[in-house]
Amino acid sequence: MDVPAPQGEAAFRVFFEQHHAELARFAWLLLGEKAAAEDLAADAMLAVWKQWNRVERSASGIAYARGIVANLAKTRIRSAVRERRRNAMFWLRPGESVSEPNVAAVVDVRRALARLPFRKRACVVLRHSLGLSELETAEALGVSVGTVKSQTSKGLAELRKILGPPSGGQNGSSWDSIPNGVGR
Repeated sequence: MDVPAPQGEAAFRVFFEQHHAELARFAWLLLGEKAAAEDLAADAMLAVWKQWNRVERSASGIAYARGIVANLAKTRIRSAVRERRRNAMFWLRPGESVSEPNVAAVVDVRRALARLPFRKRACVVLRHSLGLSELETAEALGVSVGTVKSQTSKGLAELRKILGPPSGGQNGSSWDSIPNGVGR
């Protein structure tokens, strides 16, 4: 591991203090578990530290860090899915099938977000919860701006479908502000 020079260490400390909380919140919105999100944010900061000389020279160090968080979250989610499948297969008797979760019970935005495919969830969270621009979101995820637009639009449509119509049928409900209030 390359250890940055003392002035690099000071710069990293400033970077850490400015961005760690945001990265932990992003991870929490992707994973839905506070402890796992804090671990993931710490792992991401360690990766940033290991590459600090490169990060300092990059156009956007925070975009680099967000990309690390997104990739670590994707890896963790995939690992958890594989483990659940192995456990389900182990306990299933021949001829049995696994029942689907009760989608009618999913009413809160965090749970609805967890149902979205990773890229759609990441785009919605970065755009509407963290308030990043389309360009910043594209940089963080390593995709084009067009992909961000498409995935964000599709993700919001899926959230609306999962959450159903607003209760009470009145205009001005909390549902009407979902893009601005996702995950808050």
